[in-house]
Amino acid sequence: MSQRLVTLFTATTFVVLSVSGMVAFLQPFSIQVVGLHALMGFAFVALVIFHVAASSRAMGRHLRSRTLWSALVFTALLTALLWWQPAPVKAILGWSKNLGPALDRFEVGEAGMVYRYSPDPGYKMILDLRPGPAYDAARPPRLAIWLENQSHYHIKTLLEPVGDDAEAMLPYWSFKVAGWREAMEEAKKREGGLDELVHAVSSPTENSSFDPADYILPGKTASPMPYRLLIEVNQPGDPSEKEKDQPSLVYQVEIDNHDPRTFQLLEIVGYPVREEGEGGKIEWPLYYVDDRFESALDLIDSALLTIERGGE
Repeated sequence: MSQRLVTLFTATTFVVLSVSGMVAFLQPFSIQVVGLHALMGFAFVALVIFHVAASSRAMGRHLRSRTLWSALVFTALLTALLWWQPAPVKAILGWSKNLGPALDRFEVGEAGMVYRYSPDPGYKMILDLRPGPAYDAARPPRLAIWLENQSHYHIKTLLEPVGDDAEAMLPYWSFKVAGWREAMEEAKKREGGLDELVHAVSSPTENSSFDPADYILPGKTASPMPYRLLIEVNQPGDPSEKEKDQPSLVYQVEIDNHDPRTFQLLEIVGYPVREEGEGGKIEWPLYYVDDRFESALDLIDSALLTIERGGE
């Protein structure tokens, strides 16, 4: 391969690396973009090796130059700085929309299910779900995890359920998400956007924000706001003595950044019931669990929420 061709390939590959790197930084995580960037990086390394081999004489002169050592020292210092990630570097990384797989990860192991959510280096949420005796790993229940503000508005789904019947099996989560989507569509139609939407759908209190960062990253806001983490779980085809198919159950924990706690247990708050409100509007209020529930109560043995905050 000629030196000119290698140089041109190296330059064009560098362009692809640069563009894909900027897209990966500015956009939410995409396996296509990250895959392109990583694989093109391997191609770039191969081309650099070809380029060095084709320019061995010139490279020999560079290796004997003092400039080489200056470049090596500068590169080493820059690498150490970016690896250490002091506050200014973390602030720059915080601008990125691509937090990758570290943002949220759901793992299933022998001990149970663990959901990890880390939207910021100073905030790590771990939800440890221990299955009960009724949990069947071969036929797992439908499961959704999401956040709500104290006005009971959905602000972020952390774990979306799988399966074509997910919305029917988890009506409470589905109802909350439907309201959130409707609110977002309404916000797009309004000139005031999200701020106008907040005033339209709820009173302008400190608990009416639709931005998850206002709750889970309180250090970035002037007044940290309490919020809720909820789980809805339902096992398809689980009859009891009084029910042909037991309804879903909702677990909840309240998180208050004014009174931060590292460990909290989620508790059952009820099961959703479809009701028709004023003007024919469908609602799903929660009712206390009664004697119709049997095996559904044993799907989850315990749900422990751990939050590690920076500076604690």
